[in-house]
Amino acid sequence: MDVEVLSAPYSGITGKVVDETKNTFTIDSAGTERMVPKPGNEFRFAYEGSMFSIRGSEILHRPEDRIKKVR
Repeated sequence: MDVEVLSAPYSGITGKVVDETKNTFTIDSAGTERMVPKPGNEFRFAYEGSMFSIRGSEILHRPEDRIKKVR
């Protein structure tokens, strides 16, 4: 999924999410993988032509546990 980091000092990092842990996203940005912490940052995602923003603190879950939390 395409993502842009909106919060300083990571603002301006754009690319694709290649890995995710409970507390971080790894973003492939211009051929370089950058690890960005979720807490304290805001992210803008592009999905099927739509853009949405979310605070990292709202998604502090392991990816495999997020499905359980949405129900």
